[in-house]
Amino acid sequence: MCEGIAFSCLSFSWNLLRTSNEKRRSRCGMRRFQQLFYPNEADFFRPLVTGPLQKCYDYVTSDFLASGSQKASQEGVLKSRPSVSFHGLNISPPVVLAPMAGVTSYPYRSICREFGAALFVSEMVLAHTLVEGNREALKLAQFGPLETPRSIQLAGSNPDIMERAARLLVEEIKVDHIDLNFGCPVKKITSRGYGSIIPLHPHLLRDLIRAVVRGVEGRVPVTIKIRAGVDDTRLTYLTAGQIAQDEGCAAVMLHSRTAAQLYSGKARWHFIKSLVHTLTIPVLGNGDIWRAQDALAMMDETGCAGVVIGRGCLGRPWLYRDLTEALAGRAIPDAPLLGESVDTMLKHAHRMHEWYAPGTALLAFRKFIKWYLQGYPNTEHVLTAAFDATSLEQLHDALQPLDRSTPLVPDWYLRPTFAGNTSSK
Repeated sequence: MCEGIAFSCLSFSWNLLRTSNEKRRSRCGMRRFQQLFYPNEADFFRPLVTGPLQKCYDYVTSDFLASGSQKASQEGVLKSRPSVSFHGLNISPPVVLAPMAGVTSYPYRSICREFGAALFVSEMVLAHTLVEGNREALKLAQFGPLETPRSIQLAGSNPDIMERAARLLVEEIKVDHIDLNFGCPVKKITSRGYGSIIPLHPHLLRDLIRAVVRGVEGRVPVTIKIRAGVDDTRLTYLTAGQIAQDEGCAAVMLHSRTAAQLYSGKARWHFIKSLVHTLTIPVLGNGDIWRAQDALAMMDETGCAGVVIGRGCLGRPWLYRDLTEALAGRAIPDAPLLGESVDTMLKHAHRMHEWYAPGTALLAFRKFIKWYLQGYPNTEHVLTAAFDATSLEQLHDALQPLDRSTPLVPDWYLRPTFAGNTSSK
């Protein structure tokens, strides 16, 4: 009986709170406020429910939230998401290709661009190698003849050199956007004082951002990419995000894992939500986006302005087609059959051959072969011949035995054999 009375009281209180808050939001024009800061409607009222009613509140809202989440998953593809602007550089749809070493060179960026729109960021380049005129660094900073916008990621630990490198990128290479790498967790980067180790030193982080912003002189937007922290005991993302905003960055991109996690375990999207609530500049989320539905879910759950795609697009450039459709509120297309994936792979290989020296192109391309075939059954038998190919003709012949009508396995990315699945490592 007591539970029934408490439940009735809570129901009355819940309706009263909803009514009064709806009137307040209507009167003040703050519906958008709730959407930004309390995308989960129950959180809007949680601070007002305390004491003996808390247990009943949790019981009632558990069903409310479950039904709301189910509804969101059913309707997610029907709701259009707005573009995001980096100080005048409009990104529509609000999707960014994460810079990845050995992956996001011009050939792959051009392939991804054919499937959908996004901001396609080039590979990371170290500031000092760029300033010194290193040939490999200049190749990393090279763009296609018609490629626009030109986006590149810069890394370094010396403010003076970072400023010089930023000025060079704007004035000589004519970039349209510079992203700063403060998130790379790889030991060979962090051991040299770059990447995800820098946010541990807020004064250095501030000096580096300030130097790059000064170097570009407002001509192009500057963003930063960070991790949640070094480990769970040293979370730095809120401080780093605030510094970025204070120093004039246009946006913050947050990979919601710590550096210690590398790419294992689950990305913790609540870090993204916390940063969204802290900053006024756009926050873009990164981590565990394998399908367009994941991007919709992240934006709905966290309120982030856009998404950053890394491993989820490896060998799957059509993910940008899916994202373009989903973020426009349209139906997500069916996954391509194996034949389409093979055709895209061969086109990519040809562009790698044109972009790099003939002797190195196919060596650099080997890792893509498995990525393009992952998720399609009965493809392992061609891998050895494909890896051993020394010419485009041999690669083409090695892939001939494949059944082009083979469909992609549903939820293939959850399989332990998937290259991006490091949960067991």
